[in-house]
Amino acid sequence: MTRAVGRELPIVAFVLLCLAVGWVSGLTTEAAIAGWYRLLAKPSWTPPDAAFPIAWTILYILMGIAAGLVWRRRHRGRRRAIGWFLIQLALNVLWSPVFFGLQSPAGGLAVILLLLAALVATLVAFYPISRAAFWLLVPYLLWVGYATTLVIGICALNP
Repeated sequence: MTRAVGRELPIVAFVLLCLAVGWVSGLTTEAAIAGWYRLLAKPSWTPPDAAFPIAWTILYILMGIAAGLVWRRRHRGRRRAIGWFLIQLALNVLWSPVFFGLQSPAGGLAVILLLLAALVATLVAFYPISRAAFWLLVPYLLWVGYATTLVIGICALNP
């Protein structure tokens, strides 16, 4: 294996991990979207259902690239940064079974607030290691912030 290919393996591995998280989340959401979710009252700023898989696929790829960039760096904060990344990724994959699987907007709100906090911690940990990785996660932070407003709206509209 050439050195260049070896350097890209962490990025590919993290992208595949993130896409796998998306796939698992999709399994949980697919049935609920056609039934329970469609019946919920949603905020006026809710995008069409087709936007979600497109946005998430792009975000999972960016997330994987960001984590791979951090993993490749020899930095004393790398272990903590990857730890935060994995925590937020676990919360990411937990959100769908709670919100869609359990049909619990309130539970989904609790998980997404924890996800948002863990994501901010991930960004803070990534920044000194790789500015590129930090900026690759900014769209994800914005999307999770936006998704949080959607969940708050769904909770308010569906008491």
